[in-house]
Amino acid sequence: MKKVILTATLLAASLGAAAQGKFSVRVEGLQNGRFQQKHVLSASYGFGCSGGNVAPAVSWQNAPKGTKSFVLTMYDKDAPTGLGWMHWVVVNIPAGVSKLPENQPLPQGALATRTDGGTAGYMGACPPKGQNHRYEFTVTALDVEKLPNITADATPALVGFFTRAHRLGEAKVTVREWR
Repeated sequence: MKKVILTATLLAASLGAAAQGKFSVRVEGLQNGRFQQKHVLSASYGFGCSGGNVAPAVSWQNAPKGTKSFVLTMYDKDAPTGLGWMHWVVVNIPAGVSKLPENQPLPQGALATRTDGGTAGYMGACPPKGQNHRYEFTVTALDVEKLPNITADATPALVGFFTRAHRLGEAKVTVREWR
C-alpha cells in the first residue's frame, strides 16, 4: 500500500511540474542566432570590437516554486583566459520580474555587479578575430530575496558562491558569436 501511495505522489508531482513547463530563459532580438551589432562590445574597451554595448532583452518563464529572487549571468566559456569571462552579472532581481528589457534600467532592488572587465553592468560580446565563442546566459532562481554580502563591487566568483548556496533551479541558453 505504501508503495502505491508513494508512486501516486511522485506521479502527481511530476505531472504538476510538466503542466507548469520547464524553467527556461530566452535572449531576445538576435539576428540569425547572433547578437545584433548594438549588443557587441564598444570600441572604448580596446578589445577590437565596434558595437554599441547595449544589453539585450532577456526573459524567462516557469521558475521553480518558492522562488524569491533571480540572478542573471552572461558567461563566455571560450574566452582566452583559461577561466572564461563573465560579461554580465545582475543579482536580486525580484521574483515577480520575468524579463529585463533591452538596455533599460534594472527593476527596483536589482543590482548589477562587477564583470571580469572590472566594472558593473553589461559588457558586450567580442570574440577575437577568427574565433567562435559560446555566451551562456543563466537565470538562477533563489530561495532568498537578496544575496548576502553582495554590493556592486562584488566579484563574479563571490556572487557565484552565494548564488549556488541559495539555488532552487537554473535555466540556460547559449548564444554563439564569431568574428
